[in-house]
Amino acid sequence: MFKSLLENVKLNPPLVHNITNYVTVNDCANIVLASGGAPLMADDINEVEDIVSISNALNINIGTLNKRTVESMVKAGKKANELGIPVILDPVGVGASKLRNEAINILIDEIDFSVIKGNMSEIKALYTKTKNTGGVDVQEEDVIDNQNIEEAIEFVKKVAKRFSCVIAVTGAIDIVTDGEKVRLIRNGHEMMSRITGTGCMTGSVIATYCGSNKNDVLSATVMAITVMGLAGEKAYEKTVAKGEGTGSFRTYLMDSVSLMDYETLKEGAKVEIR
Repeated sequence: MFKSLLENVKLNPPLVHNITNYVTVNDCANIVLASGGAPLMADDINEVEDIVSISNALNINIGTLNKRTVESMVKAGKKANELGIPVILDPVGVGASKLRNEAINILIDEIDFSVIKGNMSEIKALYTKTKNTGGVDVQEEDVIDNQNIEEAIEFVKKVAKRFSCVIAVTGAIDIVTDGEKVRLIRNGHEMMSRITGTGCMTGSVIATYCGSNKNDVLSATVMAITVMGLAGEKAYEKTVAKGEGTGSFRTYLMDSVSLMDYETLKEGAKVEIR
């Protein structure tokens, strides 16, 4: 799986249109480049259809939400659907405010998403339309571990069936499912939560792999999350070895994504098929 997905990105480098948040927009652009794609960062309603029309994937992230960009997201998403381009949604902080809930309802109603990625608190808030007091962070009671993994899998499968797309729940154990097939990913390191943007970057990497592998969105999503998790492990090892901190970790994370190859994945990927 990993070999063909990597080769497809190299043979067909995707243009990835990101409508994302201004806290992490530079990181998202660079991680797309590190993954082998080319980023396009455009959110003005007067050009999003043109940008989508030359793109291979659309990544929508509501991290720093405003009403102007919601209209742009809808317009871009509809154009992507019309052209058969994968659309990825990162519902950052959904459930935390009235504006976010209203925006997500509009996006879900108007756009057919290929992948929805979030932490368990965000995915629960999306599915149940309840309040998420964790903001952009997962709430303690929603942390996935070996004790609650079976229950979590069944819930995420229900969400995937409800929204007719791949659902990717990121955490200590990542769950990716299309409602039938399930993949668990156990790569990553807790230091990834100590810098801003790793979640947003993951969404952009998912879009990159989906852009070159749109016929197998589930595998492309698994690949992207595995790459990010394994890169986090490699970055942590290098940071500790050099006695450095989170600033260096961010740089090494980007480096590790850009240097990722089949042999590294084959040796280090921790993917479980359920």
